[in-house]
Amino acid sequence: MRHNKKFNHLGRKSAHRKAMLANMASSLIAHKRISTTVAKAKALRMYVEPLITKAKKDTTHSRRIVFSYLQDKEAVSELFRDVAEKVADRPGGYTRILKTGNRLGDNAEMCIIELVDYNEAMLAAKEEAAAPKKRRSRRGGAKTTEAAAPVAKAKVVEEAPAAEVKAEETTEEPKADESAEEKKEE
Repeated sequence: MRHNKKFNHLGRKSAHRKAMLANMASSLIAHKRISTTVAKAKALRMYVEPLITKAKKDTTHSRRIVFSYLQDKEAVSELFRDVAEKVADRPGGYTRILKTGNRLGDNAEMCIIELVDYNEAMLAAKEEAAAPKKRRSRRGGAKTTEAAAPVAKAKVVEEAPAAEVKAEETTEEPKADESAEEKKEE
């Protein structure tokens, strides 16, 4: 009986499977995103996420443990230098699997597996979503009257000086007329 033996063997012997997952993990760390089948991506996620968690604590012991899995100096240094800093505050879930359809040759389900904090397009969309949104109501009239009121006040303020100028002109004209009449009388 094979009770509690849940991981996918991927149709390979154990040495081949370990080597393949190590190579895929190194490629994922180096390139931040790789394209593969869904079954391999799910197996890779279970393989690489504990390594990223180990990379959060930068000690010689954790570096040696990660190296024993990856067997790639450049991938280990990249993991501890860059990736660990980006995921330092994330409590898990360092990878994302995006399904891309089926492969033409054998109809295998394909996907892209990527490190979550390195997808600039999704990070930009997340920042836009975090921007404060304007509240909408079903009664649209309340907002428009409040917005129109300051405009109306501004018009009144603009018209008031013009009215004062006209009033001054009208008051000046009679003075000019009075002075003209006074000259005539003299």
